[in-house]
Amino acid sequence: MELNLKNVGLMGRLDDISILSTVQQIAIFLSSKGLNVILESSLAEKFEPQYQAQWQVSRLKMMGEVCDLVIIIGGDGCFLGAARALSQHKTPVIGVNRGKLGFLTDILPQQVESQLTAILAGDYTIESRFLLECQVKRAGSPVGNGSALNDVVLHPARVVQMIEFELYIEGKFVYTQRSDGLIITTPTGSTAYALSGGGPIMHPSLDAIALVPMFPHTLSSRPLVVPANSEIKLIIGASKLTAPQISCDGQQGIQLEVGDVVYVNKKSHKLNVLHPLQHNFYEVCRSKLGWSSRLT
Repeated sequence: MELNLKNVGLMGRLDDISILSTVQQIAIFLSSKGLNVILESSLAEKFEPQYQAQWQVSRLKMMGEVCDLVIIIGGDGCFLGAARALSQHKTPVIGVNRGKLGFLTDILPQQVESQLTAILAGDYTIESRFLLECQVKRAGSPVGNGSALNDVVLHPARVVQMIEFELYIEGKFVYTQRSDGLIITTPTGSTAYALSGGGPIMHPSLDAIALVPMFPHTLSSRPLVVPANSEIKLIIGASKLTAPQISCDGQQGIQLEVGDVVYVNKKSHKLNVLHPLQHNFYEVCRSKLGWSSRLT
């Protein structure tokens, strides 16, 4: 189905000068197609005034409201930040890879015009990816919250020391664990931090959440996959460690205290990601993870 677009937003990393040339290339290309180009404000500041005058500018939190499509130029980390900001809107996103792995940003810079031409003409596939939301309560009162496209991680912050916690799923006690922490991951995040912790790779279409222990103090503790609609609850136990944290997509964590309760749930809003027609999850895994190719 051909996209009915008027306003297309551009977002990107700010610490790589090569990204600016790709942003400029895409902006000029979109303008030639009769589309209004809207730059995220912190990205627009990186351009000279004569270039800024050619395009509209919007703050990050408004991009989802004013854009019909948002193109994210950078690596997967940049994509995650944009996803958290845009998830409450139905605005579809496209990722152009200017990072390293590129699990989420799958269009290469040298192919950007041909791929965007095809996508704008309706030759694309669409994936709906869910996010997680996290809330921390202390003595029954909320003290912090966050959202994540990849994962919510309980970790020891700056001190390498085991954390003790209780895990409940749908109100049912699962276990008490002593470990370096716990990774609670979406299918999107299963190829990220959770993968390095021995977690399963989950296809993006799965409606499931994986819980991956980090160096548990028992050999019988293994990753656990549960329905995505499950309520996950952690109760932080006593420990010599004074400041464990809960982090969403690796961002600044929420400091935890003994007795704090962490709730993790599937977020109601989903992120709609557009891919070129030839996009293949298994091909991405082969190329990014070094899987073997076909027998010759």
